[in-house]
Amino acid sequence: ISLTCLYASAQSVNQLDTAVTNAANVFLKDTSRMALSVGVYNHGKYHIYHFGKVDKGGGKPVDQSVYEIGSITKTMTGSLLAHAVLEKKLKLEDDVRKYIDGDFPNLEYSGQPIRLFQLLNHSSGMPFSMAADSTDGRVYSKEAFFKALHFVKLDTVPGIKLSYSNSAAILLAYVLEKVYKQSYEQLLNKYLLRPLGMKGTALEISERMQKNVLKGFDGRGKTMVSTGSGAAGGVHSTVPDMLRYINYEVNEKDSVVALTHKPTWGQIQYYAMGLNWQMMHKAGTERTVFQSRGTAGFSTCLIM
Repeated sequence: ISLTCLYASAQSVNQLDTAVTNAANVFLKDTSRMALSVGVYNHGKYHIYHFGKVDKGGGKPVDQSVYEIGSITKTMTGSLLAHAVLEKKLKLEDDVRKYIDGDFPNLEYSGQPIRLFQLLNHSSGMPFSMAADSTDGRVYSKEAFFKALHFVKLDTVPGIKLSYSNSAAILLAYVLEKVYKQSYEQLLNKYLLRPLGMKGTALEISERMQKNVLKGFDGRGKTMVSTGSGAAGGVHSTVPDMLRYINYEVNEKDSVVALTHKPTWGQIQYYAMGLNWQMMHKAGTERTVFQSRGTAGFSTCLIM
């Protein structure tokens, strides 16, 4: 089951309708794909499309359908980090060990520590997952996480190479919780979800949202189990809310947005990463800022 939202330009609504419908028909020719929702932010207006079936006997998704959005969650974690920087709670280049309790000499290589921004651009050297958050991304207790953190072994200087890491984003959430003395979920609500009116978005599914939560399926139609990976990929949302998020993210006059879109790794003319946003600006093309990822039975893509 897939959700795609994008910031785009079309000369007319009919032109947009035709383009989206044609693309959706091609996408759903693969019988392993169940359903697709598409949201387009076009000249300040929202356009939403739904295709396929949410299960074998069901109908199309609806605007209230709740999707797992996977690693788009990490871009929200990046926004929280940007808020903390602008509020002078911390600095992007700070040694991560400044904000965690205990002795972690293993979180450096050749005298170079893991820095906070590297936890979101996948250059920290942290493993994809640890014993504490498991190979499927599921988050376990904070105590277990920090116990496993002592056994992390870096193999090169942080900031050099990309290596995808869920555990790094989870560690950053613990840092933010410490500097703000609030939970990650409270910070999400305070800085993003409430200000943007994203009432259909949550880390923990509310009773009100439960009836609209979609099930994910594997390629054979078997129901998948949600991994609930916290700050690394645990947020759930709807298409209208993702368009509200795009509406916020395209305003780079906002200092938080601008900071999250600033490259922290790579060269933007080829490929770069900001505070978990991926970006490219090849010669003769418009700059593209995006994030995508899959969870258990879901795939989500957000493109600007």
